[in-house]
Amino acid sequence: MSNDGVIAVERALSVLDCFSPQRPSLSLAELAALSPLHKTTIFRLLNSLMRAGYVVRNQEGIYSLGPRVLYLGRVYERGFKLAEVVMPVLTALTRETGESASYYTPQKDGARLCLFRSQPYEGLHSQVLAGSVMPPDQSSTGRVFKIWDQLGKRGKEPLPFFSSGVRDPYSASWSIPIFGNEDRFVAALTLAGLAARIHTLDASRMTSLLRDAARELSERLGATREALALIYEG
Repeated sequence: MSNDGVIAVERALSVLDCFSPQRPSLSLAELAALSPLHKTTIFRLLNSLMRAGYVVRNQEGIYSLGPRVLYLGRVYERGFKLAEVVMPVLTALTRETGESASYYTPQKDGARLCLFRSQPYEGLHSQVLAGSVMPPDQSSTGRVFKIWDQLGKRGKEPLPFFSSGVRDPYSASWSIPIFGNEDRFVAALTLAGLAARIHTLDASRMTSLLRDAARELSERLGATREALALIYEG
């Protein structure tokens, strides 16, 4: 059985992808400017999407997402399990690097909770357990929370952030923010291990792995590609 898919369906979905929290309503001309498709193709696709309830058009000819999208969103919410989204990404990072991967969420007063963690079965590793609450600090993860949770100034340091010897003299880590619906900060993704071992790793490869993982998680959680490109590559 072929995996090629149906081009017309992919084109229709690409039209729906033009809408965003920043652009909830669009004219045909605006859709044409955002899409590589020809305006007449977009118009025909919109008519099909309107008949199915995925798009509505007001009296001024402005298009918005329709009630069928909301219905599917509710179905998705009921079936969504955060662990099933996060843990495969953490496990893959651990497998690729041999180091511990963690997913931290915000707590009161700048603290953070280690909600999920993947740790290698062999070798010495930091003993942070899922469920641990960490206070604010200047580690790579702490700086992510200081900027995106506590709204501090970012500066020019590229992502992911790196730190060594902050929490203890023997550990080092990279950390990168994760975003969700409406491009809001929801967590930090951190790769950590013994400093002596971390310093021998290829930093450019770690950067690429963490950015790819963060982008995958953020998109699954509802962030827009445009915002992620500005944050991760800016």
